[in-house]
Amino acid sequence: MEVRFGGKNMQLKALKVSEVNQYIKRILLSDPLLFNINVEGEISNFIHHYNGHMYFTLKDNDGRLKCVMFNNNQQKMNLKPQDGMKVIVSGYISLYERDGSYQLYAKNIKPKGLGDLYAAFEKLKESLEKEGMFDEKYKKPLPSMPLKIGVVTSSTGAAIRDIITVIKRRNPIVRILIYPVLVQGEKAHIEICKGLKYFDNRNDIDIVITGRGGGSIEELWAFNEEDVARTIFNMKVPVISAVGHETDFTISDFVADVRAATPSAAGELSTPNLNELKSKLQDSFYRLDYIINNFLNRKKNETEMLKINLLVNSPIHKLNDNRNKLKNLSRDLINAVNNTKDELRSKLDVIGGKLNTLSPLCTLNRGYALAIDKNDKPIETIKNIEINDIIKIKLKDGKILGKVIKIDREG
Repeated sequence: MEVRFGGKNMQLKALKVSEVNQYIKRILLSDPLLFNINVEGEISNFIHHYNGHMYFTLKDNDGRLKCVMFNNNQQKMNLKPQDGMKVIVSGYISLYERDGSYQLYAKNIKPKGLGDLYAAFEKLKESLEKEGMFDEKYKKPLPSMPLKIGVVTSSTGAAIRDIITVIKRRNPIVRILIYPVLVQGEKAHIEICKGLKYFDNRNDIDIVITGRGGGSIEELWAFNEEDVARTIFNMKVPVISAVGHETDFTISDFVADVRAATPSAAGELSTPNLNELKSKLQDSFYRLDYIINNFLNRKKNETEMLKINLLVNSPIHKLNDNRNKLKNLSRDLINAVNNTKDELRSKLDVIGGKLNTLSPLCTLNRGYALAIDKNDKPIETIKNIEINDIIKIKLKDGKILGKVIKIDREG
Protein backbone atom coordinates (compact mmCIF):
# COMPACT_ATOMS: atom_id res chain seq x y z
CA MET A 1 0.00 0.00 0.00
CA GLU A 2 1.22 3.47 -0.83
CA VAL A 3 0.23 6.57 1.23
CA ARG A 4 1.28 10.19 0.38
CA PHE A 5 2.08 12.58 3.26
CA GLY A 6 3.29 16.17 2.42
CA GLY A 7 4.33 15.18 -1.04
CA LYS A 8 6.24 12.16 0.22
CA ASN A 9 5.33 8.54 -0.46
CA MET A 10 5.24 6.18 2.53
CA GLN A 11 5.06 2.37 2.12
CA LEU A 12 2.91 0.67 4.85
CA LYS A 13 4.02 -2.70 6.16
CA ALA A 14 1.88 -5.69 5.03
CA LEU A 15 0.01 -7.36 7.89
CA LYS A 16 -0.25 -11.06 8.45
CA VAL A 17 -3.67 -12.69 8.37
CA SER A 18 -3.47 -13.48 12.08
CA GLU A 19 -2.59 -9.86 12.81
CA VAL A 20 -5.62 -8.65 10.87
CA ASN A 21 -7.84 -11.05 12.76
CA GLN A 22 -6.39 -9.96 16.09
CA TYR A 23 -6.97 -6.31 15.16
CA ILE A 24 -10.59 -6.91 14.18
CA LYS A 25 -11.12 -8.93 17.38
CA ARG A 26 -9.87 -5.99 19.47
CA ILE A 27 -12.22 -3.64 17.64
CA LEU A 28 -15.20 -5.94 18.27
CA LEU A 29 -14.37 -6.38 21.94
CA SER A 30 -13.86 -2.66 22.43
CA ASP A 31 -17.29 -1.81 21.04
CA PRO A 32 -19.61 -1.21 24.05
CA LEU A 33 -22.72 -2.39 22.16
CA LEU A 34 -21.18 -5.58 20.84
CA PHE A 35 -19.45 -6.39 24.14
CA ASN A 36 -22.76 -6.67 26.01
CA ILE A 37 -25.54 -7.48 23.58
CA ASN A 38 -28.91 -9.25 23.56
CA VAL A 39 -29.89 -10.93 20.29
CA GLU A 40 -33.33 -12.33 19.51
CA GLY A 41 -33.75 -15.18 17.04
CA GLU A 42 -34.62 -18.84 16.41
CA ILE A 43 -32.18 -21.65 17.27
CA SER A 44 -31.10 -23.85 14.37
CA ASN A 45 -28.42 -26.53 13.84
CA PHE A 46 -28.07 -26.99 17.59
CA ILE A 47 -25.23 -29.30 18.70
CA HIS A 48 -24.36 -30.12 22.29
CA HIS A 49 -20.77 -31.31 21.88
CA TYR A 50 -19.30 -34.13 23.98
CA ASN A 51 -16.89 -31.60 25.52
CA GLY A 52 -19.89 -29.82 27.03
CA HIS A 53 -19.92 -26.75 24.77
CA MET A 54 -23.01 -25.78 22.76
CA TYR A 55 -22.85 -24.74 19.13
CA PHE A 56 -25.86 -23.36 17.23
CA THR A 57 -27.07 -20.78 14.74
CA LEU A 58 -29.36 -17.92 15.66
CA LYS A 59 -31.54 -16.85 12.74
CA ASP A 60 -34.44 -14.72 11.59
CA ASN A 61 -36.02 -14.25 8.19
CA ASP A 62 -33.13 -12.21 6.82
CA GLY A 63 -29.96 -13.46 8.45
CA ARG A 64 -28.00 -15.96 10.51
CA LEU A 65 -25.49 -15.59 13.34
CA LYS A 66 -23.18 -18.33 14.58
CA CYS A 67 -23.18 -18.82 18.35
CA VAL A 68 -21.21 -20.77 20.93
CA MET A 69 -21.90 -21.25 24.63
CA PHE A 70 -19.12 -22.67 26.78
CA ASN A 71 -19.77 -25.26 29.43
CA ASN A 72 -19.07 -22.95 32.39
CA ASN A 73 -21.88 -20.58 31.34
CA GLN A 74 -24.55 -23.30 31.19
CA GLN A 75 -24.83 -23.84 34.95
CA LYS A 76 -26.84 -20.66 35.50
CA MET A 77 -29.18 -21.40 32.57
CA ASN A 78 -32.56 -23.08 33.24
CA LEU A 79 -33.35 -23.66 29.59
CA LYS A 80 -32.59 -26.77 27.51
CA PRO A 81 -32.01 -25.35 24.01
CA GLN A 82 -33.21 -27.17 20.92
CA ASP A 83 -33.88 -26.44 17.27
CA GLY A 84 -36.90 -24.26 16.60
CA MET A 85 -36.87 -22.36 19.88
CA LYS A 86 -37.22 -18.59 19.78
CA VAL A 87 -34.79 -17.20 22.33
CA ILE A 88 -32.96 -14.10 23.52
CA VAL A 89 -29.22 -14.74 23.75
CA SER A 90 -27.07 -12.50 25.98
CA GLY A 91 -23.33 -12.29 25.39
CA TYR A 92 -20.68 -10.57 23.33
CA ILE A 93 -19.55 -10.53 19.71
CA SER A 94 -16.00 -11.60 19.01
CA LEU A 95 -13.87 -13.11 16.30
CA TYR A 96 -12.78 -16.72 16.05
CA GLU A 97 -9.25 -15.98 14.85
CA ARG A 98 -8.50 -19.33 13.26
CA ASP A 99 -11.38 -19.10 10.78
CA GLY A 100 -11.64 -15.32 10.63
CA SER A 101 -15.36 -15.56 11.42
CA TYR A 102 -17.21 -13.58 14.03
CA GLN A 103 -19.76 -15.20 16.33
CA LEU A 104 -21.85 -14.55 19.37
CA TYR A 105 -20.33 -15.91 22.58
CA ALA A 106 -23.42 -16.65 24.66
CA LYS A 107 -23.47 -16.15 28.42
CA ASN A 108 -27.18 -16.79 28.89
CA ILE A 109 -30.18 -17.95 26.88
CA LYS A 110 -33.77 -17.08 27.73
CA PRO A 111 -36.86 -18.43 25.98
CA LYS A 112 -38.76 -16.09 23.69
CA GLY A 113 -41.17 -18.66 22.31
CA LEU A 114 -41.17 -21.55 19.83
CA GLY A 115 -40.51 -21.01 16.17
CA ASP A 116 -43.33 -21.64 13.72
CA LEU A 117 -41.77 -24.81 12.31
CA TYR A 118 -41.02 -26.22 15.73
CA ALA A 119 -44.55 -25.44 16.87
CA ALA A 120 -45.94 -27.23 13.79
CA PHE A 121 -43.62 -30.17 14.52
CA GLU A 122 -44.85 -30.48 18.10
CA LYS A 123 -48.50 -30.15 17.07
CA LEU A 124 -48.27 -32.92 14.43
CA LYS A 125 -46.21 -35.12 16.74
CA GLU A 126 -48.82 -34.83 19.48
CA SER A 127 -51.68 -35.52 17.05
CA LEU A 128 -50.08 -38.64 15.52
CA GLU A 129 -49.05 -39.90 18.92
CA LYS A 130 -52.66 -39.70 20.12
CA GLU A 131 -53.68 -41.77 17.07
CA GLY A 132 -51.27 -44.46 18.23
CA MET A 133 -49.02 -44.25 15.18
CA PHE A 134 -45.91 -44.35 17.38
CA ASP A 135 -47.00 -47.43 19.38
CA GLU A 136 -44.54 -50.30 19.53
CA LYS A 137 -47.29 -52.82 18.75
CA TYR A 138 -47.36 -51.51 15.16
CA LYS A 139 -43.59 -51.78 14.67
CA LYS A 140 -42.67 -54.50 12.16
CA PRO A 141 -39.51 -56.53 12.84
CA LEU A 142 -36.66 -56.32 10.38
CA PRO A 143 -35.90 -59.54 8.48
CA SER A 144 -32.71 -61.22 9.65
CA MET A 145 -31.44 -61.98 6.12
CA PRO A 146 -32.71 -59.40 3.61
CA LEU A 147 -31.87 -60.00 -0.03
CA LYS A 148 -33.04 -56.72 -1.54
CA ILE A 149 -33.19 -53.28 0.09
CA GLY A 150 -34.92 -50.21 -1.30
CA VAL A 151 -33.50 -46.77 -0.51
CA VAL A 152 -35.51 -43.54 -0.88
CA THR A 153 -33.14 -40.57 -0.71
CA SER A 154 -31.14 -38.16 -2.79
CA SER A 155 -28.90 -39.84 -5.34
CA THR A 156 -26.18 -37.22 -4.90
CA GLY A 157 -25.94 -36.76 -1.14
CA ALA A 158 -23.53 -38.28 1.32
CA ALA A 159 -26.34 -40.34 2.86
CA ILE A 160 -26.69 -42.71 -0.10
CA ARG A 161 -22.91 -43.20 -0.28
CA ASP A 162 -22.79 -44.04 3.43
CA ILE A 163 -25.67 -46.51 3.15
CA ILE A 164 -24.24 -48.29 0.11
CA THR A 165 -20.72 -48.44 1.58
CA VAL A 166 -21.86 -49.92 4.86
CA ILE A 167 -24.25 -52.48 3.32
CA LYS A 168 -21.73 -53.68 0.73
CA ARG A 169 -19.03 -53.96 3.38
CA ARG A 170 -21.24 -55.97 5.70
CA ASN A 171 -23.07 -58.12 3.17
CA PRO A 172 -22.00 -57.91 -0.51
CA ILE A 173 -24.75 -60.27 -1.70
CA VAL A 174 -27.54 -57.84 -0.74
CA ARG A 175 -28.98 -55.93 -3.71
CA ILE A 176 -29.68 -52.21 -3.27
CA LEU A 177 -32.34 -50.40 -5.29
CA ILE A 178 -32.31 -46.59 -5.18
CA TYR A 179 -35.34 -44.40 -5.77
CA PRO A 180 -33.81 -40.89 -6.13
CA VAL A 181 -35.88 -38.08 -4.64
CA LEU A 182 -35.54 -34.51 -3.45
CA VAL A 183 -34.96 -34.48 0.31
CA GLN A 184 -35.71 -30.81 0.90
CA GLY A 185 -37.90 -28.22 -0.65
CA GLU A 186 -41.63 -27.79 -1.21
CA LYS A 187 -42.12 -30.93 -3.35
CA ALA A 188 -39.70 -33.18 -1.50
CA HIS A 189 -42.37 -34.85 0.65
CA ILE A 190 -44.42 -35.74 -2.46
CA GLU A 191 -41.46 -37.49 -4.09
CA ILE A 192 -40.57 -39.28 -0.86
CA CYS A 193 -44.12 -40.67 -0.63
CA LYS A 194 -43.97 -41.84 -4.25
CA GLY A 195 -40.68 -43.61 -3.63
CA LEU A 196 -41.97 -45.34 -0.49
CA LYS A 197 -45.15 -46.51 -2.24
CA TYR A 198 -43.17 -47.74 -5.25
CA PHE A 199 -41.12 -50.11 -3.10
CA ASP A 200 -44.14 -51.15 -1.03
CA ASN A 201 -45.98 -52.22 -4.21
CA ARG A 202 -43.16 -54.54 -5.24
CA ASN A 203 -43.01 -58.11 -3.97
CA ASP A 204 -39.24 -58.46 -3.80
CA ILE A 205 -38.26 -55.71 -1.33
CA ASP A 206 -37.38 -56.84 2.21
CA ILE A 207 -36.55 -53.46 3.82
CA VAL A 208 -36.94 -49.81 2.85
CA ILE A 209 -34.54 -47.12 4.09
CA THR A 210 -35.49 -43.47 3.76
CA GLY A 211 -33.56 -40.46 4.99
CA ARG A 212 -30.88 -37.89 4.38
CA GLY A 213 -27.92 -36.25 6.06
CA GLY A 214 -28.21 -33.75 8.88
CA GLY A 215 -29.36 -30.19 8.58
CA SER A 216 -31.53 -27.49 10.06
CA ILE A 217 -35.18 -28.05 10.91
CA GLU A 218 -36.08 -26.40 7.60
CA GLU A 219 -33.80 -28.71 5.65
CA LEU A 220 -35.22 -31.80 7.39
CA TRP A 221 -38.83 -30.65 7.17
CA ALA A 222 -39.85 -33.00 4.33
CA PHE A 223 -39.57 -35.85 6.83
CA ASN A 224 -41.87 -33.99 9.22
CA GLU A 225 -44.74 -33.84 6.72
CA GLU A 226 -47.92 -35.71 7.67
CA ASP A 227 -48.29 -37.51 4.32
CA VAL A 228 -44.78 -38.98 4.67
CA ALA A 229 -45.58 -40.15 8.20
CA ARG A 230 -48.85 -41.80 7.14
CA THR A 231 -47.23 -43.43 4.11
CA ILE A 232 -44.55 -44.97 6.32
CA PHE A 233 -47.13 -46.13 8.88
CA ASN A 234 -49.29 -47.85 6.23
CA MET A 235 -46.44 -49.68 4.50
CA LYS A 236 -46.31 -53.49 4.50
CA VAL A 237 -42.52 -53.52 4.20
CA PRO A 238 -40.48 -52.60 7.31
CA VAL A 239 -39.10 -49.05 7.14
CA ILE A 240 -35.89 -47.66 8.63
CA SER A 241 -35.84 -43.90 9.08
CA ALA A 242 -32.33 -42.45 8.82
CA VAL A 243 -32.74 -38.69 8.93
CA GLY A 244 -29.92 -36.41 10.02
CA HIS A 245 -27.50 -37.16 12.80
CA GLU A 246 -27.85 -38.59 16.30
CA THR A 247 -29.38 -35.43 17.79
CA ASP A 248 -31.86 -34.87 14.95
CA PHE A 249 -35.39 -36.28 15.32
CA THR A 250 -38.20 -36.07 12.78
CA ILE A 251 -41.77 -37.35 12.65
CA SER A 252 -40.55 -40.08 10.31
CA ASP A 253 -38.25 -41.35 13.05
CA PHE A 254 -41.16 -41.80 15.44
CA VAL A 255 -43.50 -43.52 12.99
CA ALA A 256 -40.93 -45.78 11.27
CA ASP A 257 -40.42 -49.37 12.39
CA VAL A 258 -36.80 -48.61 13.27
CA ARG A 259 -35.02 -45.30 13.76
CA ALA A 260 -31.35 -45.12 12.77
CA ALA A 261 -29.24 -42.32 14.25
CA THR A 262 -27.42 -41.82 10.93
CA PRO A 263 -27.60 -43.18 7.36
CA SER A 264 -24.52 -45.30 8.14
CA ALA A 265 -26.33 -46.73 11.17
CA ALA A 266 -29.26 -47.60 8.87
CA GLY A 267 -26.89 -49.69 6.78
CA GLU A 268 -25.70 -51.43 9.94
CA LEU A 269 -29.23 -52.13 11.15
CA SER A 270 -30.57 -53.38 7.83
CA THR A 271 -28.02 -56.07 7.10
CA PRO A 272 -26.19 -58.72 9.09
CA ASN A 273 -22.42 -58.84 8.81
CA LEU A 274 -21.66 -61.72 6.45
CA ASN A 275 -18.27 -62.40 7.99
CA GLU A 276 -19.80 -62.48 11.46
CA LEU A 277 -22.50 -64.84 10.19
CA LYS A 278 -19.86 -67.12 8.68
CA SER A 279 -17.93 -67.09 11.93
CA LYS A 280 -21.07 -67.80 13.98
CA LEU A 281 -22.07 -70.54 11.52
CA GLN A 282 -18.61 -72.10 11.79
CA ASP A 283 -18.78 -71.95 15.59
CA SER A 284 -22.26 -73.47 15.49
CA PHE A 285 -20.99 -76.22 13.19
CA TYR A 286 -18.13 -77.05 15.53
CA ARG A 287 -20.47 -77.06 18.54
CA LEU A 288 -22.99 -79.21 16.67
CA ASP A 289 -20.24 -81.60 15.55
CA TYR A 290 -18.99 -81.85 19.13
CA ILE A 291 -22.50 -82.37 20.49
CA ILE A 292 -23.32 -85.05 17.88
CA ASN A 293 -20.03 -86.91 18.40
CA ASN A 294 -20.40 -86.68 22.15
CA PHE A 295 -23.98 -87.93 21.86
CA LEU A 296 -22.97 -90.81 19.58
CA ASN A 297 -20.08 -91.82 21.85
CA ARG A 298 -22.34 -91.69 24.87
CA LYS A 299 -24.97 -93.79 23.11
CA LYS A 300 -22.29 -96.20 21.92
CA ASN A 301 -21.10 -96.68 25.49
CA GLU A 302 -24.67 -97.07 26.65
CA THR A 303 -25.24 -99.66 23.91
CA GLU A 304 -22.15 -101.59 24.98
CA MET A 305 -23.36 -101.53 28.56
CA LEU A 306 -26.80 -102.69 27.42
CA LYS A 307 -25.20 -105.53 25.46
CA ILE A 308 -23.27 -106.57 28.54
CA ASN A 309 -26.38 -106.30 30.70
CA LEU A 310 -28.37 -108.21 28.10
CA LEU A 311 -25.74 -110.90 28.02
CA VAL A 312 -25.65 -111.08 31.79
CA ASN A 313 -29.43 -110.98 32.15
CA SER A 314 -30.24 -112.97 29.01
CA PRO A 315 -32.72 -115.90 29.51
CA ILE A 316 -30.31 -118.14 27.60
CA HIS A 317 -27.49 -117.09 29.87
CA LYS A 318 -29.67 -117.67 32.90
CA LEU A 319 -30.87 -120.99 31.44
CA ASN A 320 -27.28 -122.10 30.92
CA ASP A 321 -26.41 -121.01 34.44
CA ASN A 322 -29.41 -122.87 35.84
CA ARG A 323 -28.56 -125.90 33.71
CA ASN A 324 -25.04 -125.90 35.07
CA LYS A 325 -26.36 -125.40 38.57
CA LEU A 326 -28.82 -128.30 38.02
CA LYS A 327 -26.00 -130.50 36.77
CA ASN A 328 -23.94 -129.62 39.79
CA LEU A 329 -26.87 -130.19 42.11
CA SER A 330 -27.66 -133.50 40.38
CA ARG A 331 -24.05 -134.58 40.70
CA ASP A 332 -23.96 -133.47 44.30
CA LEU A 333 -27.26 -135.31 44.96
CA ILE A 334 -26.00 -138.52 43.36
CA ASN A 335 -22.77 -138.27 45.31
CA ALA A 336 -24.73 -137.57 48.46
CA VAL A 337 -27.04 -140.55 47.80
CA ASN A 338 -24.10 -142.83 46.99
CA ASN A 339 -22.23 -141.64 50.04
CA THR A 340 -25.32 -142.13 52.19
CA LYS A 341 -25.91 -145.57 50.64
CA ASP A 342 -22.32 -146.56 51.28
CA GLU A 343 -22.54 -145.30 54.81
CA LEU A 344 -25.82 -147.15 55.34
CA ARG A 345 -24.40 -150.28 53.73
CA SER A 346 -21.42 -150.11 56.03
CA LYS A 347 -23.68 -149.58 58.99
CA LEU A 348 -25.92 -152.37 57.77
CA ASP A 349 -22.96 -154.67 57.42
CA VAL A 350 -21.91 -153.83 60.93
CA ILE A 351 -25.41 -154.26 62.26
CA GLY A 352 -25.85 -157.42 60.15
CA GLY A 353 -22.64 -158.76 61.59
CA LYS A 354 -23.76 -157.98 65.07
CA LEU A 355 -27.22 -159.36 64.34
CA ASN A 356 -25.76 -162.48 62.81
CA THR A 357 -23.64 -162.90 65.88
CA LEU A 358 -26.69 -162.66 68.05
CA SER A 359 -28.99 -164.61 65.72
CA PRO A 360 -30.35 -167.96 66.93
CA LEU A 361 -29.51 -169.33 63.53
CA CYS A 362 -25.89 -168.59 64.14
CA THR A 363 -26.21 -170.41 67.46
CA LEU A 364 -27.81 -173.31 65.67
CA ASN A 365 -24.91 -173.43 63.30
CA ARG A 366 -22.66 -173.94 66.23
CA GLY A 367 -24.57 -177.18 67.20
CA TYR A 368 -27.28 -175.77 69.38
CA ALA A 369 -31.06 -176.43 69.03
CA LEU A 370 -34.08 -174.21 69.55
CA ALA A 371 -37.23 -175.46 71.24
CA ILE A 372 -40.49 -174.05 69.91
CA ASP A 373 -43.99 -174.54 71.24
CA LYS A 374 -47.04 -175.32 69.25
CA ASN A 375 -47.52 -171.60 68.54
CA ASP A 376 -44.03 -171.33 67.05
CA LYS A 377 -42.81 -169.29 69.98
CA PRO A 378 -39.42 -170.02 71.51
CA ILE A 379 -39.60 -172.00 74.78
CA GLU A 380 -37.52 -169.93 77.06
CA THR A 381 -38.17 -171.87 80.26
CA ILE A 382 -39.56 -175.24 81.30
CA LYS A 383 -42.19 -173.38 83.10
CA ASN A 384 -43.89 -172.76 79.79
CA ILE A 385 -44.42 -176.47 78.92
CA GLU A 386 -46.15 -179.45 80.34
CA ILE A 387 -45.85 -183.22 79.99
CA ASN A 388 -47.30 -184.46 76.73
CA ASP A 389 -46.98 -181.00 75.06
CA ILE A 390 -46.05 -181.24 71.46
CA ILE A 391 -42.91 -179.20 70.79
CA LYS A 392 -40.62 -178.56 67.89
CA ILE A 393 -36.86 -178.69 68.06
CA LYS A 394 -35.19 -176.56 65.40
CA LEU A 395 -31.74 -177.57 64.32
CA LYS A 396 -29.46 -175.95 61.79
CA ASP A 397 -30.68 -178.20 59.04
CA GLY A 398 -34.33 -178.82 59.95
CA LYS A 399 -37.00 -179.37 62.64
CA ILE A 400 -37.89 -182.30 64.95
CA LEU A 401 -41.45 -182.78 66.15
CA GLY A 402 -41.57 -184.34 69.59
CA LYS A 403 -43.70 -184.94 72.66
CA VAL A 404 -42.66 -184.04 76.16
CA ILE A 405 -42.47 -187.20 78.24
CA LYS A 406 -40.41 -185.84 81.04
CA ILE A 407 -39.50 -182.50 82.50
CA ASP A 408 -36.32 -182.33 84.47
CA ARG A 409 -36.72 -179.18 86.45
CA GLU A 410 -33.31 -179.47 88.10
CA GLY A 411 -31.34 -179.29 84.86
